[in-house]
Amino acid sequence: MTVTSAPRSTDTRPAVGQRAARRAEEVIAPIASWLAAHSVTALRISLGLIIFGFGMLKYFPGASPAEPLVMRTVDALTFGLVSGTPAVVATAVVETLIGLTLITGIGLRVGLVALAGALLGWMSPLLLFPGDLFPGGLPTLEAQYVLKDIVLGAAAAVVAARALGRPLRPRALILRRRPAARHPARSAGRPVRASTAPTQ
Repeated sequence: MTVTSAPRSTDTRPAVGQRAARRAEEVIAPIASWLAAHSVTALRISLGLIIFGFGMLKYFPGASPAEPLVMRTVDALTFGLVSGTPAVVATAVVETLIGLTLITGIGLRVGLVALAGALLGWMSPLLLFPGDLFPGGLPTLEAQYVLKDIVLGAAAAVVAARALGRPLRPRALILRRRPAARHPARSAGRPVRASTAPTQ
């Protein structure tokens, strides 16, 4: 019986590339898992600290740079029922309570509902006083103060998604080492042993 074999390929580049990809996956997967487990919590606490800090400033007359804008906005939204110092104090109470719910996680869903309403109030000057915030088409310092609330709203949306039971599932989180599926095309480069029938 005569047995012959096809010549073996000496190109090891695909194997080296696969090993490098597996090692990169082993490094990335635990980092992605840690971020998925803790990043939203860190975002919630930091968001709460920012809102709590903004609220605390409003308890001290003249300490908050947004105090005049708060007075005008609350006066306009309440049709003059709440204005002046009571408007600033009421805003301070709401913001500090929202901040505490975000920092501690206690009553988080209620705090997020209040935050949604507060965001509407924070952004309302863009509609109420566009001429004052954008004289000549350029944003004033007050306008920039209001526009930064877009970022706070986006952060609140991420926190709300987790609080409402919709955890983030980034693609990196599900990176796992999976056994390579056997495919006919992959066997093309493997050595093939061929045999011939015995000769008589």
